[in-house]
Amino acid sequence: MATSIPPAPSAPGQLPRPSLSQTVDVETPELVVLSYTLAGVGSRATAALIDYAICIATFVAVIIAVLQLQVKFGVAASRDSSGAWVMALLGVIQFAILWLYYVLFEALADGQTPGKRIMKLRVVKDGGLSVTFEASAIRNIVRAIDLQPIFLYAVGLVTIMSNARGKRLGDMAAGTIVVKEDLVSQPVTPRRSSRADARADTSKPVPLSARLTDAEFQLLDRFVQRRMEFDAERRTQLAAGLAHRFSAKLTQDPAQLPIAQLVRLHDTELAARAQGAAARNDTGAAREKHRIVATNAPRWASFANTLKSAQGGGLSTLGEDGVRRFVQDYREMTADLARLRTATRGQESSDLFYLNRLVAGAHSLLYRRRTFTLRRLITFLFADVPAEVRASGLPIAIAATLLFGPMAIAARAVITHPSVAATLLPQGMLARAAKGVEDAKRGKGYIEDPEVYRPMMASQIATNNVQVTFVAFAGGMTAGLLTCWALVMNGVSIGAALGLYISKGIGSLIFSFIAPHGVLELTAIVLAGAAGLLLASGMLVPGNRTRRAALVQRGGRAFRLLAGAVFLLLFAGVIEGFVSPNATLSLQTKLAVSATSAVVLAIYLFYRPRAALPATARLAP
Repeated sequence: MATSIPPAPSAPGQLPRPSLSQTVDVETPELVVLSYTLAGVGSRATAALIDYAICIATFVAVIIAVLQLQVKFGVAASRDSSGAWVMALLGVIQFAILWLYYVLFEALADGQTPGKRIMKLRVVKDGGLSVTFEASAIRNIVRAIDLQPIFLYAVGLVTIMSNARGKRLGDMAAGTIVVKEDLVSQPVTPRRSSRADARADTSKPVPLSARLTDAEFQLLDRFVQRRMEFDAERRTQLAAGLAHRFSAKLTQDPAQLPIAQLVRLHDTELAARAQGAAARNDTGAAREKHRIVATNAPRWASFANTLKSAQGGGLSTLGEDGVRRFVQDYREMTADLARLRTATRGQESSDLFYLNRLVAGAHSLLYRRRTFTLRRLITFLFADVPAEVRASGLPIAIAATLLFGPMAIAARAVITHPSVAATLLPQGMLARAAKGVEDAKRGKGYIEDPEVYRPMMASQIATNNVQVTFVAFAGGMTAGLLTCWALVMNGVSIGAALGLYISKGIGSLIFSFIAPHGVLELTAIVLAGAAGLLLASGMLVPGNRTRRAALVQRGGRAFRLLAGAVFLLLFAGVIEGFVSPNATLSLQTKLAVSATSAVVLAIYLFYRPRAALPATARLAP
């Protein structure tokens, strides 16, 4: 009867490469290939659940605070504006929990949310470098598509499992991967049993080759390590089978049982490998692999301890001299990794896996992204964003057509046939228009909310509009279908509302409300739509690039358009909350605000100082 030896647990001091784990290779600036272990669906899901729990707990705390403040300020809101300001602030906090939790943690904590930190996961760029704010924002805004349907994350799970690099749609757009970051805490110094130590004779030269191949030694090693787990009969059967297989390598001593001969052979082979002897049948560079490990294992262990300390507190904890030594050691480690990879000839090895994890950890630490500064933010908003707007004329023109075309058609349809409004608009808008006829006669404005509520209004309007632009951007990952739908439906809604008020003879009522903020808000909608279309073009029309490279490159460009849209919406929200509903301001005054915003917007987008020309040049596709 054939016998087999069950897989053994890892030997002390060794870490076997996970056989079921997916890995991805990246090349460092030192031209050394690193293998990262991709995070599995289970660990990512667990990290997500932890983050969800944190978000929900924070959200509940905010809701409780809102309810308490409503009790305190609600009745006296007309006399005390502090309550409205607090409510507005809480609205912004809720928005931040929903959209900014992941972005800020990943961008500021080097790719780790609290959930990912607990699960020892990290988001990195495809090249192994630290994730940037831009990449973090892109992957987490596209989460709006990944979590469909209704927070069940079915889209994300399907794409992760069907992608060789475990990417969801957000990772594809951002050019990121999620990797495991377990650092081996024990060095891989080859094991030597006490029996082998006792028999070692340092006066004898190290043998050039061991008597067993690596595969044979692994088989023997598994048996010796687990022999006591078998009952006596099973142990005897396995020992007899192995003794027959290794008969030519065993010391033929009739006084010894087969199991004793196998243990002695194991100790001899273990001692030889610990001193760097090559395995039998190894040729060329492969003969060096055990010697590389035996010679350098102490230095690797020391580097592992330094790396663990630096990962906990940053490179600054090492001091100037320590950082200099760390960089020097890192370069030596990359050379060791290249030599060991050549010696193992691409085969899986616990030593190679261990050394790869050390170098990968140091690589991520050394090439961590620069600190985000106020100066960089200003450069981004006032140089990069306008430059991208000027460079993206085609998607902007298409987005404008999809917005203003349906807007004009819907407005004309409702003006010509007012009954069409009931099909295109919700009942609430129809009722507001009917009431608007009477309000216009009394000299009232489009909205008659008390002035004290305007901070809260501005907060709600701004956060809602920003979320709409996020959806339009993320819709680019549906090949642009969701983006086009969002633009068309927004155009129809706005056009139908305008047509309804005009058909009732109160067009000035809605124009006086829209005019102050309309220029900024409509421009922002167009930019967000253009961002989604630009993202979709990376999937549909990659040009000379691969589809993956085009998607990442245009995703970065699209993010700049989206950032411009959000920037404009912040100002539009303030104007819509404080100026647009103010009935004491005349239509001429509001038109003047509109004209001023248009002039400022034109200067912002199209004024090209000489210093901005390099920014434009680097955006060329």
